[in-house]
Amino acid sequence: MALRAFCRDCFTALTPGGRRCAACGSPRIVNHAEIETLAIAHVDCDAFYAAIEKRDDPSLADQAVIIGGGKRGVVSTCCYIARISGVRSAMPMFKALQLCPQAVVVKPDMDKYVRVGREVREAMRALTPLVEPISIDEAFLDLSGTDRLHGAPPALTLARFAKAIERDIGITVSVGLSYNKFLAKIASDLDKPRGFAAIGRAEALDFLGPRPVSLIWGVGRAMQQALERDGLKRIADLRRLDEADLMRRYGAMGQRLARLARGQDDRTVNPEGEAKSVSAETTFNQDIRDHRALEKQLFRLCEKVAARCKAKDLSGRSVTLKLKTTDFRLRTRSRTLETPTALAARLFEAGRDLLAREVDGTAFRLIGIGLSDLAGLDKADPADLVDTSIARNVKVEGAVDKLRARFGKSAVVKGILLDD
Repeated sequence: MALRAFCRDCFTALTPGGRRCAACGSPRIVNHAEIETLAIAHVDCDAFYAAIEKRDDPSLADQAVIIGGGKRGVVSTCCYIARISGVRSAMPMFKALQLCPQAVVVKPDMDKYVRVGREVREAMRALTPLVEPISIDEAFLDLSGTDRLHGAPPALTLARFAKAIERDIGITVSVGLSYNKFLAKIASDLDKPRGFAAIGRAEALDFLGPRPVSLIWGVGRAMQQALERDGLKRIADLRRLDEADLMRRYGAMGQRLARLARGQDDRTVNPEGEAKSVSAETTFNQDIRDHRALEKQLFRLCEKVAARCKAKDLSGRSVTLKLKTTDFRLRTRSRTLETPTALAARLFEAGRDLLAREVDGTAFRLIGIGLSDLAGLDKADPADLVDTSIARNVKVEGAVDKLRARFGKSAVVKGILLDD
């Protein structure tokens, strides 16, 4: 008999439509007509940093916990109790504590979070070799063809995995299941925390239609405003235009909008696709020691890295400058940003500061810039009450990207390069 419903606590197969498990009484029931055939999953750890701190300090279990601090005093992440009060990632700490004055603030321990992330990753790879990490706490999985290996369809295997993570590692995860990566990612956000949601082929268009265009990866605030000015507020609005129309208006992004609005995403889960960093470098025809000339080269590379990040749906927090002297000695200097970025402007600002400390008359034969500590593009460049330039740069670069997609890379040239 085909599986249509099961209990997430005791894994008993059930008759569809029930509200509680007939075997154990649990209300955590998965009901979906296509549950046996869906195999692409997105797994996301719930409030990852805060969950680890609560695990390690039981006195925090019922407390509102904020992970953050630092020079500018921003929220790195927070638990769901704090979120109820309105606290959000990248929010200035003073505002977070105004909203949730009883919160316990914990300084981030990245080494610990990385160790736990690796434990979760290994558990994923025990399910399937097709695991594509997106960041420290989330990944795509393709469980196609694993039914015989695990003695169960992918949905049931993932439910068992989620319970094992909670039991063995002491944190919780949410699972999104669908027939492609785009919808699996959306599904994983539908039932947080400890969630399990599925989006099948039969329901995809109806599900997407009323949702805002901002639900689509890569549609940030600037792009959303541009679409809304054209009367395209909901995903169903995008389907009024064909792919060619959207491409004429929005370049390469238009093709993506057209396909995702129809629930089409042919990207595969690529285990080789785990990017440790996104970078670019160039070796000069002649050695350069002039500060201004080095800045121009750096700016070009920052634009390349930003474009690559956006194309790969990535952003990063750690900026690394690379310089090689004429005697082939390598210098690397790094800085960690408060929030992930995919903006050339923010990358250049950090890289230029690092470069200024190295320009001392030394001649260089190579320069490079890179981003690591990667996250999804949806985590990039959140609005900041302290640094309003971020929101401005998001709008400016969004407009530039649109023009270049339509008219070519040379359509817009930044001022720093005009006197070349």
